[in-house]
Amino acid sequence: MLPLAERLRPKNLDGFFGQKHLLGESAVLRCMIESGNISSFILWGPPGVGKTTLAKIIANRLERPFYTLSAVTSGVKDVREVIDKAKQSRFFNNVSPILFIDEIHRFNKSQQDSLLGAVENGTFILIGATTENPSFEVITPLLSRCQVYVFKSLDKSDLLELADFAIKNDTELKKRDIEIVENEALLRFSGGDARKLLNILELVANAQSDGKIIIDNQIVTERLQQNPMAYDKDGEMHYDIISAFIKSVRGSDADATLYWLARMIEGGEDAKFIARRMVILAAEDIGLANPNALLLANACFDVIHKIGFPEARIPLAETAVYLATSAKSNSAYMGIENALELVRKTGNLPVPLHLRNAPTKLMKELNYGKNYKYSHDFENNFVQQQFLPDEVKNAQLWQPQKNAAEQRTTEHLRNLWKETKNY
Repeated sequence: MLPLAERLRPKNLDGFFGQKHLLGESAVLRCMIESGNISSFILWGPPGVGKTTLAKIIANRLERPFYTLSAVTSGVKDVREVIDKAKQSRFFNNVSPILFIDEIHRFNKSQQDSLLGAVENGTFILIGATTENPSFEVITPLLSRCQVYVFKSLDKSDLLELADFAIKNDTELKKRDIEIVENEALLRFSGGDARKLLNILELVANAQSDGKIIIDNQIVTERLQQNPMAYDKDGEMHYDIISAFIKSVRGSDADATLYWLARMIEGGEDAKFIARRMVILAAEDIGLANPNALLLANACFDVIHKIGFPEARIPLAETAVYLATSAKSNSAYMGIENALELVRKTGNLPVPLHLRNAPTKLMKELNYGKNYKYSHDFENNFVQQQFLPDEVKNAQLWQPQKNAAEQRTTEHLRNLWKETKNY
């Protein structure tokens, strides 16, 4: 018998759960598919959110020749064979066939180069699926020929709707009396992944053979502890381990950091994936407490593009330990979040006249740039003046934290701004 996730794989857009920003009524991707006039695109998002499913729906709906390659097992030779088949099919059909490439980020440069001509001249329409940022993993010429659509993890309402649909409509589950009385553990272990949700649901239901099947937090947790691979069919634990690694660095535990790093290396994780996460960590969690952390993380990212494993483990470990043992601050991260929230709340406030650029005579006559004080004309290269729009002139978006580096900065700012800003 097929697994529950396969039994419930939707055959059309109406049965698709999640991604309403792209596939809801009148959404951009849905309109393109329904029109039948599609162009090459890449679907970027975490596993289990419907990227492969959507490709199959498109193939069924458009009734075009449809070819599939997996970047894990296919090489340049396979790509060329598909291109030859696509060219032959064009003799009998005016529409371009579709080539779906799963995990396209695993294709190397020469493999991606082999796709360029066929995509450009319309030999086939390319649909790629990736869990990695295409701007890092897909070559620029190919990326420029494809639209990128971002798939999101399913939210709580999507997952609960899917669970309810499965219980009521699956050929096997609807024969049983199943009730979800608590859903926190079910949602937590699913992690926004529809496939994980259905795997957990099937595991818990099959573990209770008689009578009414109750699903609560305790039962879900117990079943997954007994069978931890049930919600990760490939056994990769990809996102769980990177999460443990990130939290160990953030928590300043160098030993745990090295352990989870070793788990990723032994598991065959891409060095670029690890290095990229450390660049983000350095900016988000260490930040202004030690700005050199971002420089080292970025240097590590550059280095591992030049060397591979096993040597790459050394700069990865050096950087990971440095990040873990650095002082921590998320003040810059929180500052931009506060600023974005303020901008969304207040909209496009006008720039104060004295801060505006005045390249023309008319602009000067309109007082653009008038009364602006050039900081370097004053003592200590500083003069107090207003830099925010009038409506939010007293907003303080950045709050320094209590680490040595930011405390020095705080003292400097206090001396400049006196009582004007609350540092």
